[in-house]
Amino acid sequence: MVARPATRHRSPARAEKPGAPRSRRRPGAGGSMTPHEDGSMFMRLLSAGLYASSSFLIVVINKHVLTEYHFPSFQVLGIGQMLATILILGLLRCAGVISFPKLDRSIPRKVWPLPAIYVGNLVFGLGSTKQLSLPMMTVLRRFSILMTMAGEFFILGKRPSLAVQLSVYGMVFGAIIAASNDLSFDLYGYVFVLANDVFTAANGIVSKQKLEARDLGKNGLTYYNSLFMILPLTLVSLGGGDIQKAAAFQHWMEPGFLALFFSSCVMGTALMYTTVLCTHHNSALTTTVIGCLKNVVVTYYGMMFGTDYIFSWPNFFGLNVSIAA
Repeated sequence: MVARPATRHRSPARAEKPGAPRSRRRPGAGGSMTPHEDGSMFMRLLSAGLYASSSFLIVVINKHVLTEYHFPSFQVLGIGQMLATILILGLLRCAGVISFPKLDRSIPRKVWPLPAIYVGNLVFGLGSTKQLSLPMMTVLRRFSILMTMAGEFFILGKRPSLAVQLSVYGMVFGAIIAASNDLSFDLYGYVFVLANDVFTAANGIVSKQKLEARDLGKNGLTYYNSLFMILPLTLVSLGGGDIQKAAAFQHWMEPGFLALFFSSCVMGTALMYTTVLCTHHNSALTTTVIGCLKNVVVTYYGMMFGTDYIFSWPNFFGLNVSIAA
């Protein structure tokens, strides 16, 4: 009698319900990127590129307006940028191109204290642009990265990697070397740029918090920042005589100056929007680092074409150490 080979017991196949979807491999498994991840990465890179471009252009334009033409008031230039933001975003909302909540009693509570931080960032940023050479202004702006990194750790609970920390410390070390041998030292300029660093760090962190709340969105934050602070800044400028000085400026009828002035106003709107956009798609620290990375171009531009940079080897060495980091 021949023994039959032992057969394994197989469980019957499960009957699929009619119309039930078949099981599929999870999208993105095996190392491939899902469409959502692909689109998210694209927006992160695009927002970073737009912010870097607008930040570079406005620094160069503002430098020409304030230093080459000797425009007497950086506060008035800031008022022009805020007015342009209100008009452009207001018209786009009326045309149905963008949308954000209308003004009501809850808006100030939702957006505060961001408008005050924004105007501090704007005024001290323009003031440092006027007082300092482009190379020194850009290298001292790297302290904002250290402040942002500390703020993200203590406020947002985000801990950067060791490589990021070492890079930031290298930037700050190079900035200290450059500042220790700055032959064109200006106390007011240093105070302005360090205050600008504080407000930049605060602006990035608070913007991230407000964007995560999803109450106003990118357009709403940008619009109401300018709307709430244009009147206080105008009153301060009137009291300090800045508007009177700007009204008596002798180059108002020159086409070259007018082109630069209005370009600065429009680019102020672009910078404000792309800052919020980059922070939304990335992080506050990423936005700050990108702002300093584009300053590599600004630094060498100021060395070659600026009229207020005084060369010395220790200063030049410190600048390049910070850039390399």
